[in-house]
Amino acid sequence: MNLLRQPKAVMAVAFACVIAFMGIGLVDPILKPIADSLGATPSQTSLLFTSYMAVMGLAMLITSVVSSRLGVKRTLLLGLLVIIAGAGLAGMSGSVMEIVGYRAIWGLGNALFVATALAAIVSASQGSVRDAVIFYEAALGVGIAAGPLIGGVLGSISWRGPFFGVSVLMAIAFVVTFFLLPPFAATVHHSSLRDPFRALRHPGLLGVAITALLYNFGFFTLLAYTPFPLDMGAQQVGLIFFGWGVMLAFASVFLAPRLQSAWGTIPSIVFALLGFALVLAVMAIWTDHKSVLVVGVVAAGLFLGINNTLVTETVMKAAPVERGVASAAYSFVRFSGGAVAPWLAGYLGETLNDHVPYWVGTLAVLAAVGVLLASRAHLTAVDQPHDLEPVVPTAPAVEGC
Repeated sequence: MNLLRQPKAVMAVAFACVIAFMGIGLVDPILKPIADSLGATPSQTSLLFTSYMAVMGLAMLITSVVSSRLGVKRTLLLGLLVIIAGAGLAGMSGSVMEIVGYRAIWGLGNALFVATALAAIVSASQGSVRDAVIFYEAALGVGIAAGPLIGGVLGSISWRGPFFGVSVLMAIAFVVTFFLLPPFAATVHHSSLRDPFRALRHPGLLGVAITALLYNFGFFTLLAYTPFPLDMGAQQVGLIFFGWGVMLAFASVFLAPRLQSAWGTIPSIVFALLGFALVLAVMAIWTDHKSVLVVGVVAAGLFLGINNTLVTETVMKAAPVERGVASAAYSFVRFSGGAVAPWLAGYLGETLNDHVPYWVGTLAVLAAVGVLLASRAHLTAVDQPHDLEPVVPTAPAVEGC
């Protein structure tokens, strides 16, 4: 598969995705500087992730409703505008709780953008669902890899720098999307708020969603808590998570499809989850050794990249519903884990010790393996080919963007 042989619409959305996912990693290197500058505890600072993920998860319930009425392009542009506002206001904040509030606004914008972007890429891509998901995960990986690096550089100047950086990058993404993304055909069927809940009645989709919820406990323990025991400068943390992002991107694009072809989708996801659980267990045992934490963060990127690609593809095939609805239902459930895990990790680290958050993450990821295996009977169709028909954009008058 040539990742660059895609329609202009897909390339435009992918570029915006790269910048959108930079926003996640940009914040990571400045978690400890924010705590030090504003006199906040790790659990308070971790609320930056909690408010962001909680609002994003709830907002996922309305993404298909909004996009089915506004259209793909307008929804993407609306999401980008909300992110620009949330990130800019966070950079002007004077307390941690103000940043937490503006991160919630940011999460709303990201929900509108991310869910719609995934559905747009899958619908407009040439080839199979697998090819489309790999392309999406490649954009995700590049953005996640570049984010900590840029965040570390800007964060070494001021913890406010990465927030303003996100606003500028999102403004660029807005311009690119506005001018390069043609309007998609109008949606005939308007989704309702009940559709995501109806989609979760399908055991396969529900099983994958709960798997992702549990896996996110480990993922966000790694992402949101590790900067505190590392106790390094913004640039150093940025470089470490840049290595993590590079491994994630490499595994998403190259390792995941090869493992899937050799072993099948579900066995490959189980392998990735068990590998990630092992990494977390090692970090739990040797939390006091910074070298172990550094190697663990980078190594985790390989397993997370495999898991992200294959789970995303599985969601697109797990239930006989529209892809936007499936994405909304799945994201609503999985982001619940992303909302609770950062705060819980910070609280456990403060009240007990730095080892406990990683042990909790390990157990949660192992539980995710159990849920996935219990659901595998409803996921037998995930390895069957699902070819896609290209979506031909209509005249600009359809969406008026």
